[in-house]
Amino acid sequence: MKTAIIRLTAAALLSGAASAADIPMRDFFRNPEKSGFSISPDGMSVAYLAPWEARRNIVVRRPGQPERRVTAVKDRDLAGYFWKGNQRLVYLKDSGGDENFHLFAVDLASGDSRDLTPFPGVRAEIVDELIDRDDEVLVGLNKRNPELFDVYRLNLKTGELKLEAENPGKVVSWDTDHDGNVRIAVTSDGVNRSVLYRDEAGGPFRPLMTTSFRDSFNPLFFTFDNQRFYAASNLGRDKSAIVEFDPKTGKEARQIYRRDDVDVRSLAFSHKRKVITCARFETDKPGRRCFDEKSAALLAKLEARFPGYQVDIQSADRDENRFVVAVWNDRTRGRSYWYDEAEDKLELLAEIAPWLKESEMAAMRPVQYRSRDGLLINGYLTLPKGKENAKGLPVIVNPHGGPWARDSWRFNPEVQFFASRGWAVLQMNFRGSTGYGRDFWQASFKQWGGAMQDDVSDGVQWLIKQGVADPKRVCIYGGSYGGYATLAGITKTPELYRCAVDYVGVSNLFTFMTTIPPYWKPMLDMMYEMVGDPVKDKAMMRERSPVFQVDRIQAPLLVLQGAKDPRVNIDESNQIVNALKQRGVEVEYMVKDNEGHGFHNEENRFDAYGAMERFFRKHLD
Repeated sequence: MKTAIIRLTAAALLSGAASAADIPMRDFFRNPEKSGFSISPDGMSVAYLAPWEARRNIVVRRPGQPERRVTAVKDRDLAGYFWKGNQRLVYLKDSGGDENFHLFAVDLASGDSRDLTPFPGVRAEIVDELIDRDDEVLVGLNKRNPELFDVYRLNLKTGELKLEAENPGKVVSWDTDHDGNVRIAVTSDGVNRSVLYRDEAGGPFRPLMTTSFRDSFNPLFFTFDNQRFYAASNLGRDKSAIVEFDPKTGKEARQIYRRDDVDVRSLAFSHKRKVITCARFETDKPGRRCFDEKSAALLAKLEARFPGYQVDIQSADRDENRFVVAVWNDRTRGRSYWYDEAEDKLELLAEIAPWLKESEMAAMRPVQYRSRDGLLINGYLTLPKGKENAKGLPVIVNPHGGPWARDSWRFNPEVQFFASRGWAVLQMNFRGSTGYGRDFWQASFKQWGGAMQDDVSDGVQWLIKQGVADPKRVCIYGGSYGGYATLAGITKTPELYRCAVDYVGVSNLFTFMTTIPPYWKPMLDMMYEMVGDPVKDKAMMRERSPVFQVDRIQAPLLVLQGAKDPRVNIDESNQIVNALKQRGVEVEYMVKDNEGHGFHNEENRFDAYGAMERFFRKHLD
């Protein structure tokens, strides 16, 4: 008997080693050597992000000069950056994942960086980059009241902050006209939203409309005479459409673009030529509809050079002659190019992850199935390379976060990593996922752990009936709301799952509601409508809080948590881990003290996915 055990163990080890040796785990999750390219206003320089001391910092490349790193941040990857003139870059960075982002500027001539919002516990949000004003930016700060953001005009030379618009108490977003004047304010009392408008800078705001949060009306940008504005609206329709709105009449002036199948929520424009260019939407893959002949011709020319790839313009100079072009699909992070339209010249800037060969990655296939109550659920199935026709595969079910977000067709390093290890991955856009219209979204209200979870379970059953999944080797993994869905899955349908990984997930709906960031509190009544009221829905919320159902958990569990998470407090993970330990259920727990909502630092990602790989190998292989 002892000999048999030794032989089986050796065989398993050899099998696992051969599979894992193909592509190292770190190759999927390491920082790219070059990414996030952006072109300067004069079109002569390109900035990008590159790792230094294991953190993504800004590097600038200018013709005739050596490439130069211009930031020296060691504690945290930058959250984003943009050009302000040709000799200055502005970037955002938080501390340890607390999401209280500070705004910094780096002067390229001197190399000096400066914290422009050095206020402890205050979050900075960009309201308007003010593309035509090199020395100014409009920034939202909650330094007067943690729950509210006022708008300040920030002088990047002097650091002076001038109050531009004080939040009267309920404003949750601001919009500016093309001259950089704050003209629109959207307020919320937690249930109803009002759009306020003023005819000129400094004038009084007046209400344009008040809608329930169940309606969607999102101002996008002004018409080029600053008299009307474009919006994404589902008023009077199920799917959001792009409309032009006239504040003088308080009505839609015209409909720009709509679709019957999915929402249309974004619209782009040419800053130089003062025309709208393309609307974007998403079916099973990204799509766009261009209205401007020049934009349509440019994109068609670029797409013809890269058949089989998604082509996006990521950055442009002020004259809109030179561009950064991204080329990608579901099997590659892709490549970035410098494109000079006048010369019709493409220059490769970087292959984003050349160590991951496109030919070795798995295809992300759109799928559909019906929920038990008849809803059409869209999703994606990724089968391991070379096993596209295999049956009885081990499967990782991966519900997305949000939950009012969606999974998309793209290169997903998590999914590719799992597929490279021989595990199929099922992602589903359960009810409440965005982009599929008002009715589909509203079908999620007060259905955390209810019908939303049934949509996940129905996807598992569908995959088993298709013969793809081995019913004895199905695990579930998700982050944020996906972490909640993971815990709900192993409590509501414990028979479905062999194991589970919860990444910054909610375990107790009551405590979740009381530990949200202060700037989410204006939305709390809306959360009560969408998730549940702790008083009126107490019984339902208790039944659907996994921490109170731990006696139903049978599957081994791995929990990952950032200690500084402002959205899903660490107590959410502590509660479920402690409850399981008291019951003697197998649970592994990884906490990172310098992380927040998700692990962003490279070394922490390596630890997390290394733990996941060992965990899934133990229970799926």
